[in-house]
Amino acid sequence: MIERQRRVALGVGVSVSIALLLCCAGVAAAHSGGLRGTGRDPITVPTWLFLLTGGGVVGVSFLLASFVTDRRLVDAVHDWGRPLPTPGRIVRSLAGGGAVLLLGVTVAVGYVGPSTGVRNLAVLVVWVGWWGGYVASTYLLGNSWPTLNPFRALAARVPSLDRSYSDRLGSWPSVAGLLALVWIEVATPLADDPRLLATVLVAYTAATVAGSAVVGADRWFESVDPLARAFRFYGWLAPVGVNDGRLHLRLPGGALPHVTLDGRDDVAFVVTLLFVTTYDGFVATGAWAAGARAVAGVGVPALAVYVGAYLAGVALFYLAYRAAARLGRRRAETYLSTTYLARRFAPSLLPIAAGYHLAHNVGSVLVLGPTLSAVAAAPLSPPATPPQLAALPSWFGGVELACVLLGHLLAVWVAHATAYDMFPSRLQAVRSQYGVTAVMVCYTMLSLWIVAEPYVPPPFIAS
Repeated sequence: MIERQRRVALGVGVSVSIALLLCCAGVAAAHSGGLRGTGRDPITVPTWLFLLTGGGVVGVSFLLASFVTDRRLVDAVHDWGRPLPTPGRIVRSLAGGGAVLLLGVTVAVGYVGPSTGVRNLAVLVVWVGWWGGYVASTYLLGNSWPTLNPFRALAARVPSLDRSYSDRLGSWPSVAGLLALVWIEVATPLADDPRLLATVLVAYTAATVAGSAVVGADRWFESVDPLARAFRFYGWLAPVGVNDGRLHLRLPGGALPHVTLDGRDDVAFVVTLLFVTTYDGFVATGAWAAGARAVAGVGVPALAVYVGAYLAGVALFYLAYRAAARLGRRRAETYLSTTYLARRFAPSLLPIAAGYHLAHNVGSVLVLGPTLSAVAAAPLSPPATPPQLAALPSWFGGVELACVLLGHLLAVWVAHATAYDMFPSRLQAVRSQYGVTAVMVCYTMLSLWIVAEPYVPPPFIAS
């Protein structure tokens, strides 16, 4: 009994540590607020009650899911599907060529267009059309990036040296690449400086083409390129996927319970995707602004604090998830290893990342969508004051909160279906979810807090 209490205390302690760290860690940001055209009214109930209610919803959903013990029903939900017409080769070629053209126009306008962020087509295409709209389409509709990826289309035209790629590297380079991209996004004025944005696009294109030329395009986009991997993982969540080379309609999240990640590197990528999605919103909260100013006030170099907190945050996210998998293994009393459980349950975190990404960006897309359309009509001579949606209704904050909660509820169901796919015993299946459910509850409360917080311009924006 004492040993069990210690284990539960350890799991709770690690989960609470995540929330505490994220309340005092972050990076100077420019983009997170640069194009964020929405504001939020403060919630009218006590914050602690609001957060506990959100966490309680996830906890109750786990209890309700535990009553669904009919394996045939669980399998029927996730095995349901219908074939869809598959686009022909000509359509795919035209789509890929259009994406390359759009990339070229975006870079060109970034250099020669207006210097004001919201008047420059490059800024609007990247942050509103691509980051806010297209990324959401990969988990709401389906992953079309393999067809539209302009970087791969360019890399395919370069002869490959076919140098060997060390299996020891695995997909760890994509984890480092994702961290680097988000660091550049939040630590530089990328949303306000079209020239800088165009330069980053050129550098990313050059690095992608060069890397593909060395190790081959298939290996590069499978193991190294962070964008291709992120969209592939998000595509598992979408209702449209590829089965035996053909498009297939399925229920949202239907493919996730059958996904087994290859190793710790893939698990780390999913956890990192979860972390950076949260982090992008956290750096625009009042808690981060106050904490950053307080730390700078005692003479600690800002850059050292920012980098240290950023890396410590993602490390703690990963260690907390490993602890959750370890707790699930012990409670289920299974011979399956902690690493295997981590690989199986990690896909259930993807709906959480998707739900928070949607909540964080849907308002900006709606507000700045008219701006993108007006600027696209005359990219070199846009209106002096491009139109935008004046304001979102006060109830729109509820839509953002609903996105967060729906993502978490779907994650709970995916974890439940995954457990039943792994364990023959119903009791083992339920107990194996204890750790991942505890992490989901804590993450729900953290996500709701970030979404409910009013936007505060982050301090110490890098120049």
